[in-house]
Amino acid sequence: MSQQNCLIADDSRMSRMMLKKIISTLHPDWQIIEAENGEEAINKAEGQDLHVILLDFNMPVMDGGKAAEKIRPLFPEAKIAFLTANVQESIQLLAKKLQIDFIPKPITEEKIKQYVG
Repeated sequence: MSQQNCLIADDSRMSRMMLKKIISTLHPDWQIIEAENGEEAINKAEGQDLHVILLDFNMPVMDGGKAAEKIRPLFPEAKIAFLTANVQESIQLLAKKLQIDFIPKPITEEKIKQYVG
């Protein structure tokens, strides 16, 4: 299996650290790219071959929704999910529309394990 790449975009450093720890434990060979907001996520995604993308929804500069709209067409095969505490129906509908998944926070090892496999 080729090298897998994962992008984690969350303005919470703590969330990024937790996710990175869980994913690295499950897949020590994966490269994990971190971003603090949607704009940084898009910039860091360019030129990468991403397989899993986890986006917080509420982030400064650019929220996860706007980032997902730009990232989804670039990575049609990637597993992309909103990983957010914001569980409003509008966000869940946006996720459906963009064909991305929705994982409600809090982050647990079980949820992440189920998603990244």
